[in-house]
Amino acid sequence: AGRLMHGKSCMITHNGSPLFSDLPNPFEAGRYHSLVVERTSLPACLEITGESDDGEVMALRHREFPVLGVQFHPESVLTPNGRKILGSFLLH
Repeated sequence: AGRLMHGKSCMITHNGSPLFSDLPNPFEAGRYHSLVVERTSLPACLEITGESDDGEVMALRHREFPVLGVQFHPESVLTPNGRKILGSFLLH
């Protein structure tokens, strides 16, 4: 990451994928990391579905298989809509 993001929140813009379909755009999320996915390293089978306000990849999904990944922490108190995200994950 461009800077350490331990216990900090940011705004995440999403593309309306099912994981985020019931959320505002952007939404606030808690971050606890110092490493991120390099956008240029992603294979074509992965689609970026969420980005932080500083341009970091925050969520992605596989284009063919039911595989999702997030860089932020939906279980954190810093993610007000975390329960909705976890519920969407269980449904999709």
